[in-house]
Amino acid sequence: MTANRPLLALRGVAKRFGAVQALGGVDFDVHAGEVIGLVGDNGAGKSTLVKTISGIYEPDEGQFFFDGEPVVIRGPNDAAELGIATVYQDLALCDNLDVVANLFLGNELVAAGAAGLSIPSVRAEVGTMSGGQRQQVAVARSLLGDPKVVLLDEPTAALGVAQTAQVLDLIRRLRERGLGVVVISHNLAAVFEVTDRIVVLRLGRPAGDFDVRGTTQEEVVAAITGAQYGRREDGEGARAHDGGRAAGGGSR
Repeated sequence: MTANRPLLALRGVAKRFGAVQALGGVDFDVHAGEVIGLVGDNGAGKSTLVKTISGIYEPDEGQFFFDGEPVVIRGPNDAAELGIATVYQDLALCDNLDVVANLFLGNELVAAGAAGLSIPSVRAEVGTMSGGQRQQVAVARSLLGDPKVVLLDEPTAALGVAQTAQVLDLIRRLRERGLGVVVISHNLAAVFEVTDRIVVLRLGRPAGDFDVRGTTQEEVVAAITGAQYGRREDGEGARAHDGGRAAGGGSR
């Protein structure tokens, strides 16, 4: 793996559901040790993109590259074998089982790595835990296969301030371990706090790629809503992706 080569790269990815174009012409990169915020309004294509990366949906067009090599992802097993783990918003935890049982659920023969959980006891039932602790258990379970990329779908949804802080700290630890992390979230404050870059989808297409250090929430919101289109002339608003990079100072 080279320093400048993305760990995971998508080029020209498209996905249709009948007459609906859910994704079109999506380019997307994540490097090792980088946290990407994937944002957009409802229906922007975020969930479709995550499910395409994780193998639930097969793309209609486009190419995938993992560590610089072309790959094909036709199912969740393909994604897992490459080193892509996904934690969905519903977490898929069993409330009546303790932490250890949930960690190894479906992976009983896999050795556990360092999870870094801040929970009272690994023998406590998950149903008794806070939202932040439950999220940590779900993330820890995703790490058992030693992935290189972790996709987190709305990890701070419905969490309080303290619980959100716990989850953001866990994301930072994933970055410190050298993982590529993609955070799908509507919580822009949390996204700005923990990510390195923000990628915006709008109507299934790229609408901006921002370096967090060189942009503002107002610029990201403008890309999400398409407000920048009204400030452009000569059809330049159609080039939303390039415009977003220029405004945010980010690079692909």
